[in-house]
Amino acid sequence: MAIARPLRSVLYIPGSKPRALDKARSLPVDAIIFDLEDAVSPDEKEVARGTLAEALKEGGYGGRMKIVRINGLDTDWGTADAQAAVAMGADAILLPKVSHTDDLDGLTAITGDTPLWAMMETALGMLNAPQIATHPQLSGMVMGTNDLAKELQTRHRDDRLPLQTGLGLCLLAAKAHGLAIIDGVYNAFKDEAGLQAECAQGRDMGFDGKTLIHPAQIDIANAAFSPSDTDVDLARRQIDAFEAAEASGQGVAVVDGRIVENLHIVSARETLAKADAIAAMMEG
Repeated sequence: MAIARPLRSVLYIPGSKPRALDKARSLPVDAIIFDLEDAVSPDEKEVARGTLAEALKEGGYGGRMKIVRINGLDTDWGTADAQAAVAMGADAILLPKVSHTDDLDGLTAITGDTPLWAMMETALGMLNAPQIATHPQLSGMVMGTNDLAKELQTRHRDDRLPLQTGLGLCLLAAKAHGLAIIDGVYNAFKDEAGLQAECAQGRDMGFDGKTLIHPAQIDIANAAFSPSDTDVDLARRQIDAFEAAEASGQGVAVVDGRIVENLHIVSARETLAKADAIAAMMEG
């Protein structure tokens, strides 16, 4: 199932930083994760909750998806975070370290019908991804690759080979159940070439977008996860050729020396729909 809402760039913003919360209103991101967890020190947790609530009440974030990452329900702050996130009118609430569907059940008991997203960042989470993806309130997954790498005791590789099993399991689960799924962060925010390569890898694997830690990463992620002019042109030509073939009683067409069947037309229409959604967002 295609995700209708563009989620190419998903930027983490600390809920405790009024200046960052204000700047985010003008950034060309598709979604914002307002973070009450890792980006906020323990002695700032209570204040951050109030600061974020005030910022979201003020509004000004336009069509950007507003996701609030709360602290785990096993912490001193998680339950109050969850209650506050509902009151803030968040588009979704992101729960860290989801390892079982029970984790989401506990949050749903507090948040009701508010859509949930899951941080996928534990070994158990990878193994249980097919079950987690079936939760009725879940609408998205976010890969927590830093925490996953720590738990797996991997070494950093540019190709992310040690993480591929986990990434693949979550991708399969998300795609099977029509969930959004966002790739993990790229830590070296000044390394544009490295970010471009990792975005390209994530895009080719099937991720909907990339989580980001710095505004300097936005343009690269947006470009990587947007259909290119070449993609759009090919999609249109495939559709035209297939419709012409159908009109003449044929079941397949040929474009650029390649067979085009109905399954390719489904993908082509998704490409055009995504390009249109991105254009509409930019105009808005």
